[in-house]
Amino acid sequence: YKAMGKFFKGLASSGAWACFDEFNRIILEVLSVIAQQILTIQNAKAKRLERFLFEGTELGLKLTCCPFITMNPGYAGRAELPDNLKALFRTV
Repeated sequence: YKAMGKFFKGLASSGAWACFDEFNRIILEVLSVIAQQILTIQNAKAKRLERFLFEGTELGLKLTCCPFITMNPGYAGRAELPDNLKALFRTV
């Protein structure tokens, strides 16, 4: 989750997009922490903040930032996403 936090800090401050492939291969406990990290960014975007606090660091926020995920459910070694994480993404 610490490495993902660094990714999210970069996304939020640069306004970049990123697609994380096979997201459901991450262990469940880490997925729960990642959900909170993503929610923090989404809340800051919803409030249209220019700066926000992310894991103890004040960051600039570019509203164009956006994480995307892909996953292959039903394969061995894949977990179901926790409900708090499912709520943050739309299925396509």
